[in-house]
Amino acid sequence: MRLFSSVLAMLSAFVLVLTACGSSGSSARTEDGKTVLRYQGWTGEVEFHELAEELGYYQKVKLEWVGNTTSGPQDIQSVATGDIDFGSAFNGAVVKLNAAGAPITSVLSSYGADEDEYTGYYVLENSPIRSARDLIGKKVGMNTLGAHHEFLTREWLAKQGLTNEEIKTVTLTVVPPVNTEQALRDGQIDVAALNEIYRESALQRGGIRPLFTDKSLFGAFSYGTYVVRDDFLAENRDAVADFVQGTARAIRWTQVTPRDEVVAKFREIITKRNRNEDTKAVEFWRSSGIPVTGGVVAERELQTWIDWLVRNGELEAGKLTAKDLYTNEFNPYANGTYPEGSGPDGQALAHE
Repeated sequence: MRLFSSVLAMLSAFVLVLTACGSSGSSARTEDGKTVLRYQGWTGEVEFHELAEELGYYQKVKLEWVGNTTSGPQDIQSVATGDIDFGSAFNGAVVKLNAAGAPITSVLSSYGADEDEYTGYYVLENSPIRSARDLIGKKVGMNTLGAHHEFLTREWLAKQGLTNEEIKTVTLTVVPPVNTEQALRDGQIDVAALNEIYRESALQRGGIRPLFTDKSLFGAFSYGTYVVRDDFLAENRDAVADFVQGTARAIRWTQVTPRDEVVAKFREIITKRNRNEDTKAVEFWRSSGIPVTGGVVAERELQTWIDWLVRNGELEAGKLTAKDLYTNEFNPYANGTYPEGSGPDGQALAHE
């Protein structure tokens, strides 16, 4: 049974359910007239929108945290059902949800790979695994299926010459990120997908080496986007515009601000929001991971995964076109509001 065919079937059923239930584009308002935007967070992390609010970049919206998510696909499914107003996921998952009929639009890049931030697929230092062919019959551990780590693993295997039948012999195993490194060291899995704190702390302990990285596949590349429901966008254009401009500026702030200052601000936000978290993860922050000024979305970042699904027989050719799945209309670094390469307030940078 093909994994992605079954995933798309489940998503199609999911979309039928949400359509039957109906989702409203209306949103709550604060006493001073701001639009309330509900979202899910990540424990021990500060997302760009949370930073934007702290930096005072929003004028028309107020964020409301409703809990933490377990994965990108879960986050954007919650957007589609109307449980939250925006979410973020790997673009392959965004494409799949669109293919299943979910009325969502990508409005801003949310994460990616650059020189300092990336996902590595690691093996033990003394592992005999040196090539994709060595992975036949082996296990790869990752945080969830149907998202970034799975797509990148399968893409690497295909680019290295494995057939679809050979790729199917590679077992993709869900392992909580906090346990992935130990599962590798204990021999429960053969390859571990690691990023951010999990990558950096594992590298500090040593004894592992990268088999490949997402950066080695596509270079500097934005891998995920923020999405909103189409009905919400239609009824709350000013709010979505404000959310995008403020979040884009927050992304830019992290791109041009010294690392120590960014980490200090993240630490301050985590402490202030009082969610019973520690700040260990943010100490390992290296960069925004987004290689494009202010998170402007490029067509190829979605088209790559449309083509991937078509090539693998999981999506009908011509059913989706990337340009119909996203908009840069509200991003100040794309719509002419700010000059190219400018800072978070549109000013020219001193070193440029």
